[in-house]
Amino acid sequence: MFPFLKFLFCNFDFSIVSFMHLFEILLDSIKLSLDKEDSDNLAVTHANSHFHDDHQFNNQMATDLRLPPKFNNEEETCESSTFRCGGIDEKVSFLIGSQVRSNFYHVNDGFMSLLRKSLELEPHNNSLTYLSSGYIDHFQSIVSEDVGWGCGWRNIQMLASYLLSKRQDARDFLFGGCGFVPDISSLQRWLEIAWEKGFDTIGSHHFNKTVYGSRKWIGTTEFAALFRSFGFRARIVDFGPKNLESLFLSVPTTSSGAHVKRKPLKFYGPMDRYLIARKHEHDVPQPGQCSDTFGGESTSDPKNMCGTKSEGHQILMDWVWNYFSERTSTVSGHGRVIISDRSPLYFQHDGHSRTIVGIQVKNQQNRIRQYNLLILDPGHRTVALERSLKENIGWKKLLKRGVHTLKKSKYQLCYIDPGIASGEEMEQLKTIDSTFITL
Repeated sequence: MFPFLKFLFCNFDFSIVSFMHLFEILLDSIKLSLDKEDSDNLAVTHANSHFHDDHQFNNQMATDLRLPPKFNNEEETCESSTFRCGGIDEKVSFLIGSQVRSNFYHVNDGFMSLLRKSLELEPHNNSLTYLSSGYIDHFQSIVSEDVGWGCGWRNIQMLASYLLSKRQDARDFLFGGCGFVPDISSLQRWLEIAWEKGFDTIGSHHFNKTVYGSRKWIGTTEFAALFRSFGFRARIVDFGPKNLESLFLSVPTTSSGAHVKRKPLKFYGPMDRYLIARKHEHDVPQPGQCSDTFGGESTSDPKNMCGTKSEGHQILMDWVWNYFSERTSTVSGHGRVIISDRSPLYFQHDGHSRTIVGIQVKNQQNRIRQYNLLILDPGHRTVALERSLKENIGWKKLLKRGVHTLKKSKYQLCYIDPGIASGEEMEQLKTIDSTFITL
């Protein structure tokens, strides 16, 4: 603007009229300058507003990526949750494709092979051992996952690993034919599907028909319901005091603590042989005569003679012995380890469960049988078990359990018979029954 004024003063005659004309020109110049400044400010403001909008948009996009989608109605929620709203077939199909293989420590030489070698290396002491045939993986409870509540699931995994290695029908039908042992979360889904199919309806009410994502304890009835839902003939045997016989109770799980009356059954499987044998055997412990020790293995030390409770628990030991000795396949080179065709046993008492893979007996001069159960405990570290067996040091304390270790008043065993059920038998398997034996 100022160069323009200088130009006017230098080239035009100055007069009042000229001055007035000049003043008008000056005002117009100032107005144009102000209008341009306002326009520039408006443009900057408009541009800044776009940057602000972009910032808000980016923040919203980041939030949308972090948060799950919002549903406007229940129908959309159902479409996103197969297990909440889908049919059984849809749930099964979804689970077959989404289930996850469980992680575990793999024993390269095979756990049962190592155990068999250690048993054969024991000094000759009039002992005889029946060992479950086939392959089995040990699944330990993990501190960050299931310590304190997952033993039941871990024992299911152990039995599943045995079935998958031993039986073709298990590879075809178990867990949708996936051929591997699923993790606990997947097993929880399978149990919920079993309940929805009608297996153990009574028991499902104690869990409100929901276990997925929870830390709820399970027991033999849940074990049986899960395997029966695939057609496997899972059987339960209850051991307890005489006053419970009329109720045919299952040992209560920690989750519910409830007593449910079960339908009485005729004796089946190894029970037939067991009942007959009990009438004719003369080498079972008499009152005041039984085995006990402060370690895991039984001994005949007179200082450790046990009382009435262990006498009753000897019945459980007798039953396990007859179970594994009923069907045998091969005998070891030493003749003291016999391989049984029987499946491992799910072994439950109030508060914990383990897996029985065999039983050893030592015949004493006084005709007393000293039994030791061979047990896999989910609470033990697989690496420690493997090392103890390979080094042949300390494995007896980890794996052997004598009658003196049976401190509870009630126990349950669950085993799986050969074959796959179908038709009417599948309907019968939906009711979880048990055989009761007085301790």
